[in-house]
Amino acid sequence: MIRRFTAVFAWMLVMLSPMAVAAENEASRASAGQLAEMLRDYESYQADFIQIVVDDSGSQVQETRGELKASRPGRFYWETGAPLKQFIVSNGDTVEVYDPDLEQVTIHQLDDQVQSTPALLLSGEVDNLHETYEVYQRGVGSQVREFRLVPRSADSLFTSLRLSFSDGVLQEMRMEDSLGQLSILSFENVTLNEAIDNDVFRLDYPEGVDVIRDNP
Repeated sequence: MIRRFTAVFAWMLVMLSPMAVAAENEASRASAGQLAEMLRDYESYQADFIQIVVDDSGSQVQETRGELKASRPGRFYWETGAPLKQFIVSNGDTVEVYDPDLEQVTIHQLDDQVQSTPALLLSGEVDNLHETYEVYQRGVGSQVREFRLVPRSADSLFTSLRLSFSDGVLQEMRMEDSLGQLSILSFENVTLNEAIDNDVFRLDYPEGVDVIRDNP
C-alpha cells in the first residue's frame, strides 16, 4: 500500500512539476520586472559603505570602508580603504582596477561577464534582468523589500545576491560565492539622482605602475 501511494505521489509530482516550474518562472519574471522598475529610478547613486566578509564557517575575515558612485549608462567609481586599498572605475566602455599596494592597474573590456557584477545593477542596463538572473522577492515589514538574484550562468562571479531596499532606497547587498564566502555591503549617507562629474569616472594613477590590458 505504501509503495502504491509512493508511486502515485511520484507520478503526481511529475505531472505537476511543469505547472510549478511555469508558475515559478512567471513569478521570477514579475519580480525581475519590479526590481528593474525600482533601479530605473536611479539615474545616479552615491553612498559610503562598510563591507564585511565572512567565510564559510561564519567567521569574519575582513572589514573595510569605502565609497561608491554610480551613474547611468555603465559608469561607476568604487574605492575601498585600508587594509586592502583598491579603486575600480568604469567609464562605460572599460573597467580599470587599480591596486596601489601592488602598483598595478588591470583594464577590462566591459563585456557580458563584467556587466553581471553587482555594481552595474546601479549603473547598467536592467531591462533584461530575467534573462540573466532568477529573481525572487519578499517583503520584510511594510517598508523593506528584499530581492534575491541567482545567476543563470555558471560563469558568474557569485552564486547569490540579495538586495535590500527601504522605502525604495538600496540599503544593503549580500553576495555569496561558490566557496560559501559572504560579502555584506551596508550603505549609508545615500544620495540619489544627483549629477556626478564625468571626471569621477576617469582613473588617475602614478606613472610607473604596471598596466595589464585584459581586452583585445
